Amino acid sequence: MTRKNMILTLLVGIYFGIVLIKSQVISWFQINDMFYFKDPYMYLVICSAIAVGMVSVFLIRHFEARTIEGAPIVIKQRPFHPGNVIGGTIFGMGWAITGACPGPIYALVGAGNFLMVITFIGAMTGMYLYAFFQSRLPHTEWVRLKPGSTGAG
Repeated sequence: MTRKNMILTLLVGIYFGIVLIKSQVISWFQINDMFYFKDPYMYLVICSAIAVGMVSVFLIRHFEARTIEGAPIVIKQRPFHPGNVIGGTIFGMGWAITGACPGPIYALVGAGNFLMVITFIGAMTGMYLYAFFQSRLPHTEWVRLKPGSTGAG
């Protein structure tokens, strides 16, 4: 990745963090109200994100879009696996307990919520534990990368 692409990626990330903060989707109060079914705001945000994602995937496939480096974007079909339900449940519990999913952790720390550093450490610990135990997990047969593969797409 060139220096120009890294700077562009950093700027887009900063902009995304600002959008997360200004839209209040990283607010603990909004997340708490979502899990107690008090306010539909977060559900509407999630549904709009799903709609944008669906349109984006359609456009990427239709126009055969390429990455910033010119490589073709390939979106592969993934089979359903029961572990997705277990993982999603664990993810949701962590989200409810900490008030943050992995993406906004950086925005929360950047906004001055330094207690989120603990959540960040927990997320990194979980990621490394998954990497350590990955070969022993039942889903390995469809996750394993081929030699020379980057795992992108």
